[in-house]
Amino acid sequence: MGRLRHWKGWKHPAGRFVWEHLRPFAFLTLVLFAARSSLADWNDVPTGSMNPTILEGDRIFVNKLAYDLKVPFTTWRLVRWSDPAPGEVVIFYSPVDGERMVKRVAGGPDDTVQMIDDRLIVNGKPVQYGPADPDAVADFPATRRHGHEFETESLAGHPHAIMQTPAFPARRTFGPITVPPGKYLLLGDNRDNSYDSRYWGFVDRNQIVGRAAGVVYSLDPERSHQPRWGRVFQSMP
Repeated sequence: MGRLRHWKGWKHPAGRFVWEHLRPFAFLTLVLFAARSSLADWNDVPTGSMNPTILEGDRIFVNKLAYDLKVPFTTWRLVRWSDPAPGEVVIFYSPVDGERMVKRVAGGPDDTVQMIDDRLIVNGKPVQYGPADPDAVADFPATRRHGHEFETESLAGHPHAIMQTPAFPARRTFGPITVPPGKYLLLGDNRDNSYDSRYWGFVDRNQIVGRAAGVVYSLDPERSHQPRWGRVFQSMP
């Protein structure tokens, strides 16, 4: 009877008022979180593993419909219309600790990937490298450029800037290795200072959340989190 009296409390004017006014907000909250889970989301970037393409303090827009439609709050796929392609920047769950990370696809299922002195070779064809576009590295702080080298890497039709640090110990050579079915090999653009597939292996297709479409806005942690207005709505190379 005690439980019955408890639930009847909702018939009290005060309880009914709370229920009627909170229900729309609860429903709206559920819809918004479901949309973030399955349609679109944002991701804060706290580290420099994707420098100079993505900077610390960037908030990037994640297109979760780029490859498939998933059941909200899960990694269960309802429909798949495409797969991540080499050169694209993706958001995924780390195979090490489950944290969300952002890296660039270097190879997909059945691709054979090799790296020699920071130079990629995919399916037996050397990836093209050239001088870095000044605009691509313009936002990288000048005070941090000492000791780094910048180049343009043209991976599968996605030219983008990469950063190398010759004095830093890194795995600059590996492979050739063939990516297993349903797996992806992911690398950071900060090539000599990125914790990526060279260290923890391949990423399962189901763990890829979506494609990084661009920077929504950016706050500079070195300048008291002042906005970097030039990076607002900047597309992802």
